[in-house]
Amino acid sequence: MSFGREIHRCFDEHGPITVLDDGNKRYLAFGEGDEQSCQLKSAPFQLQHDYTQAMLLVLLFKQPRSMILLGVGGGTIVSALHQFLPDLHMHLVELRPKVLDVAYKYFQLPRGDRVTVSLEDASEFLESGEVAKADLLVSDLFSSEGLDLQQTQSWFIERCARLLNDDGWLVLNCWQIHKSEQEMLAALKEHFEDVRGCSTMDGNWVILAGKKADSSSAAQLKDRAKIWSKTVGYSLLSPLSRLKPLN
Repeated sequence: MSFGREIHRCFDEHGPITVLDDGNKRYLAFGEGDEQSCQLKSAPFQLQHDYTQAMLLVLLFKQPRSMILLGVGGGTIVSALHQFLPDLHMHLVELRPKVLDVAYKYFQLPRGDRVTVSLEDASEFLESGEVAKADLLVSDLFSSEGLDLQQTQSWFIERCARLLNDDGWLVLNCWQIHKSEQEMLAALKEHFEDVRGCSTMDGNWVILAGKKADSSSAAQLKDRAKIWSKTVGYSLLSPLSRLKPLN
């Protein structure tokens, strides 16, 4: 699969980091045929992947003022939330310095007083115990080999929960094959009162987990989705229709 002309390539100990451009969109790839991030150049804040669009369903349940993001990639989610939530403060955690360099140069990753960056492994960050709690924690840990499986571990879920405020929400990007990961599901139900999953057309499975149960009706969520759709530039109604409680 071709994503356009290669305009940048570099390497680190984890492999290649490639930027491609087809004139309309720009792509970040970590391997051949890989599409780690995609940005529409004419509308850089409009998320292009079905799974990233589904991840913003969390805005129907919580409008965060603080956020931790594990795994920056091209930074498209960062750019979108930085634009849509002007009071949001973000703490970004990325293992690979060169990925950050590429995100800044080719994908306009935001800088400024509202953005803090930690260059370290996500597990070390979670274990540090020196991080302020947040309203939202988003984990999107992928490499050219696929999903970072620590996201499916009970200790990972527990430490994410520990870094969230009492009414905070966790968003995990997984694959649909992880629907049968009993350890992960048990940990989510142990540490969160409200756990929902959304299958995507990309083959991903996005998990939204709230520390407090949300009692909004289907009609209320639909109304919020219509309002947010005008802001984010795409319809949230489709992913909302696929968001199901995990009993």
